[in-house]
Amino acid sequence: METDCIEEALPVGTRLLHIGPHKTGTTAIQGALFAAKDTMPEHGVDFPAHSRHPMEAALAACARPAMMGDTVPTDKHWTRLLDAVRATGDRTSVISSEFFADAEDDETIARIVEQLGGERVHILITLRPLAKIMPSQWQQYVQNGLRMGYDNWLEHMLRKAPYEQPNPSFWRRHRHDRLVERWARVVGPGRVTVVVVDDGDREGLLRTFETLLGLPANLLRPVPDAANRSLTLAETEMLRRLNVEFRGNGLPDELYSKLVRNGAVMHMKNACSPTPQDVKITTPRWALEAAGAIGAEMTGTIAATGVRVVGDTALLSAVPEGGGKAPGAPRIAPEVAAQALYGALAAVAAAPVRHSAPAKARTVHQTSSKELVRVLGHRCLKRLRRR
Repeated sequence: METDCIEEALPVGTRLLHIGPHKTGTTAIQGALFAAKDTMPEHGVDFPAHSRHPMEAALAACARPAMMGDTVPTDKHWTRLLDAVRATGDRTSVISSEFFADAEDDETIARIVEQLGGERVHILITLRPLAKIMPSQWQQYVQNGLRMGYDNWLEHMLRKAPYEQPNPSFWRRHRHDRLVERWARVVGPGRVTVVVVDDGDREGLLRTFETLLGLPANLLRPVPDAANRSLTLAETEMLRRLNVEFRGNGLPDELYSKLVRNGAVMHMKNACSPTPQDVKITTPRWALEAAGAIGAEMTGTIAATGVRVVGDTALLSAVPEGGGKAPGAPRIAPEVAAQALYGALAAVAAAPVRHSAPAKARTVHQTSSKELVRVLGHRCLKRLRRR
């Protein structure tokens, strides 16, 4: 069912807060807004964030922890963003972070809205079908240390009440009707716009933002971002099994952030593009149908809230063709494995080497593999902390 089209911009002076949630085109829109931040002021619009994505500020505002091993969010991150927003004065501004969707209660949401400008704040929520979100969100959780396989993860998320383990954030973000209800309850339905993202129109979301903000057509342009691509099944499985070893050997979270997520995985994404031969993450048919049923239920509830909905809501309950077992075994290419290993080594090499007093040596064959991993990990971390 087609719903409203946006024909007029929001009132001048609006502070547009895009809260995601995750995997709904957030990285693409953040990249486009940041790339145009020096041009938008000519048209009365400011992008006050100091980086493409003010993640730490959003996490601090919602009192949520950082990703595994990353910088701990503090009130200073949030205060810095607030100062930048207030500096825009009476002009229109736009802030985007999918982590605002992690706000759990009315009190937190009300505080965020009041600090950003109260009645000037308009909430924008972007939605995609659960069937498309689930594989992307699973591999993202794996990039944050998850050790559970996809089929098992789906069982927990869709079949094992209360559906909160191993990732309680999943339904907080992706039970979209409740997400819309939470924010509409605080700001009122007239200040919430829900946009259904159509994957068949790759630039449609950019055009929607332009209209809402009163920007000229085609000012916002796609920004290529290899680092944001999804992992293949083989890449995800390699990382998931590494997570098992990492946790089993008790290595520190900071090491995971620096060497694995921002070292091995980041370099692998940038250096290697998926090929037609790569096995994709495949969602079983039962899970696709379950996602479609939940999508239909959420669509009805969202419509009843009275918020403005833009796009084809039928997309949210559509059940894609296919599903079932992945075609063929996931085999990681030697080139991909090499680039991942190089990324981790490069992260270590970037740390300065400092020589210490010689210690009593032990040969490798005299040391257990578990102890070797533990010692190597702590040595790498020590080097990284000396940077």
